[in-house]
Amino acid sequence: MYRLKLIKKAKSGDTEAFEELLMLYSAQLYRTAYLYAGNHEDALDIVQETSYKAYIAIKTLKKNKYFSTWITKILINSAYEYIKKRKRDIPIENVEQLLKKQEEFNIEQIDLFRAINELRETYRNAIILFYFHDLPIKEIASIMDIPENTVKTYLHRGKEQLKTILKGAEYDERKIITGGL
Repeated sequence: MYRLKLIKKAKSGDTEAFEELLMLYSAQLYRTAYLYAGNHEDALDIVQETSYKAYIAIKTLKKNKYFSTWITKILINSAYEYIKKRKRDIPIENVEQLLKKQEEFNIEQIDLFRAINELRETYRNAIILFYFHDLPIKEIASIMDIPENTVKTYLHRGKEQLKTILKGAEYDERKIITGGL
């Protein structure tokens, strides 16, 4: 209820209400941006761009209860625009170095982030929105502008592709540890 009041105020031009909304959603936005960008600095740039675009377009939000969906969609589009602008792939070594600095991540999580980064764009979007944002299939379909059954298909295929990528990573690690045996 409190968030809906903030959204209403923000739509009417209340800058402080909009800033408070951003604070409420900042962790979620950052995590998502990080999954797309692969590093802290780019993730912050994407969140900043998303905040600006959302502030400019807040009056276009049709249903207040879908603010989270609306801003997540802006973030995903901003992430892809940012990555295209940079015209570079994020070297896996940089992601690994950053993740190793943060003790809260373990090897399995690093492998998972790497594997998610290797997924097809549609599968990656569905996986991130479903498993990292805990969004229902209906909302994911709305964000991605696709039917709900397509989201289910993307989730299924994405999980299968992740399993394949992670099994390959496990094999590669064993190969390295055993000296190629």
